[in-house]
Amino acid sequence: MPTQTLMLPGPAGQIAVHISGPSDGPAVLMNHSILSSSMMWHEQASLLAATGWRVICADTRGHGQSECMTQSCTMDDLVADSLSVLDGLHIQKAHYVGLSLGGMSGIGFGIQHADRLLSMVLCDCRADMPAALGDVWNDRMASAIQDGCQSLANVTTERWFGSEFLAANPATAKAFKDTIGLTQINGFLSCAKAIQGLHYLPQVDQIKVPTSLIAGANDGPLPMAMQAMQQIISGSHLDIIPNAGHLPNIDQTQLFNAALMRHFFHHFTGSQA
Repeated sequence: MPTQTLMLPGPAGQIAVHISGPSDGPAVLMNHSILSSSMMWHEQASLLAATGWRVICADTRGHGQSECMTQSCTMDDLVADSLSVLDGLHIQKAHYVGLSLGGMSGIGFGIQHADRLLSMVLCDCRADMPAALGDVWNDRMASAIQDGCQSLANVTTERWFGSEFLAANPATAKAFKDTIGLTQINGFLSCAKAIQGLHYLPQVDQIKVPTSLIAGANDGPLPMAMQAMQQIISGSHLDIIPNAGHLPNIDQTQLFNAALMRHFFHHFTGSQA
């Protein structure tokens, strides 16, 4: 299915959005992980577009084709970027899908802009950032400043997928390593600092839109963090994807897609008013 790429004005520069599916379909805004781009949603965007949704995959500031005029931002700034996308496309209400960084900012969007949402799918994310977890980003930022984001490619993909998956899927490994290497330093620094300042947990109970949570079973502490969120978000549902890491949409595509489509067929609506 053909994809249209548009550049929209955002708080930190132009935001690249990649749009597919019928123009009159209910809108789905998809946001990706740090050091990735909208490329990570290719399979899911194609599936949703083919089944009637208007899919908008946004490149986070400084990632993919989006600009980033800052070296620091907050998670609220990333929420504002998503709001700029919906406003720029004149979309009143949308479904939201976010993974990792995109899930974190999605939590903020759900708290602050529930009136713009039809539903949310939050994947492999958390609502707070304990100091010990936040501190690991300091070395990563130092490495990016000294040697560029390409210096993070091998260690990041191994953390996301594991060496066995990378060896068995060389094309996927190359695609993600290339995408990491092309990430702008400003974009990585800004988003890493936003992650370090993540502090939405006290407000998570304010999320009232229909919400599904998805986590890879092998993604460190995140399944437990998402179980805790599921207890707080009224009416939410959690799917744990077995044998999956930080990007279950990539390493367990069929199981992830099944969970995703259960959400969308349950919450399907043609209304954007």
